[in-house]
Amino acid sequence: MNPQAVARFRRLGVLTIFAVYIVILAGGIVRASGAGMGCPDWPTCFGQWVPPTDEAQLPANYHEIYAERGYQDTQFNPVKTWTEYANRLVGVTIGFLILLTAWSSRIYLKTDKTIFHLAVTAFLLVGFQGWLGSTVVASNLKPVMITLHMLLALFIVALLIYTIARSQRDVIAQLDIQALPEKFKTVLIAAMVMTLMQVAMGTQVREAVDFISHSHSYIERQYWRDDFPIIFYIHRSFSSVILFTNLWLAWKIVRAVDKNSLLRMLGLALAGLVITAILAGVSLDRLGMPPVAQPIHLLMANLIFGAQFFLYSCLNYAGKSAET
Repeated sequence: MNPQAVARFRRLGVLTIFAVYIVILAGGIVRASGAGMGCPDWPTCFGQWVPPTDEAQLPANYHEIYAERGYQDTQFNPVKTWTEYANRLVGVTIGFLILLTAWSSRIYLKTDKTIFHLAVTAFLLVGFQGWLGSTVVASNLKPVMITLHMLLALFIVALLIYTIARSQRDVIAQLDIQALPEKFKTVLIAAMVMTLMQVAMGTQVREAVDFISHSHSYIERQYWRDDFPIIFYIHRSFSSVILFTNLWLAWKIVRAVDKNSLLRMLGLALAGLVITAILAGVSLDRLGMPPVAQPIHLLMANLIFGAQFFLYSCLNYAGKSAET
């Protein structure tokens, strides 16, 4: 197999993974800023492929036009409009990147067809994700639809991570994991399950925050916490279990592997991501829901699962010969 083609596939895959995380961050910014309806139609924005910068560029009766379409009280806001438009542009970029990744995966058709099939599946899911995004807009930002949109992004990332890890299993097979405790993999699986549970609870908290913020007309953030549901306090308390479990994983890796090992970097990154996520969560709880902390908290949760899943994939291939 051509080493340059293999390297190209790996670079494209990794770039696509990072781009998906950028989309998740952008989506978090859109949601935190209340810019989700900055473009009330899709795929155009206020009926234009490039949105206006001033209300004067819109029809005088645009309020009535969008009210007839089911979007009451549509009000043009250039900041929110261009925030949502930028989010869409990033999403389109993902489409091109995943297409290139799927195309470059054809080099594995003779050696491992599964890699090709996984890459194509990821491409199809990104297309479905785009359609789901249009449905989110059409639903007038129903919280359930937003949550499904985010969870699908998480699944796409996991699929891409596994695809790239499988394509690099010859390299990963050289990792030495003999010094890790026997229960390490079991604890890692438990940590992934706990992360998914925490994300699920987080989406419920996020849906509650959406409702509360709407009732407060998106102002007086310092008072939103007074109306938080019980799931928020469970979510907050469960973070301590998440923290200690992942710190245990990171500590065992640091003690067991060489300082230049990929596993060591993964362990340290995992610890840093968990700590950052918790600090962002604390700021949301104690500092009056600052908008900047919301997308950071969301992004860290997704990165934590990504790091855990990649670590799990590495453990599955470490010390094993690649299948042909």
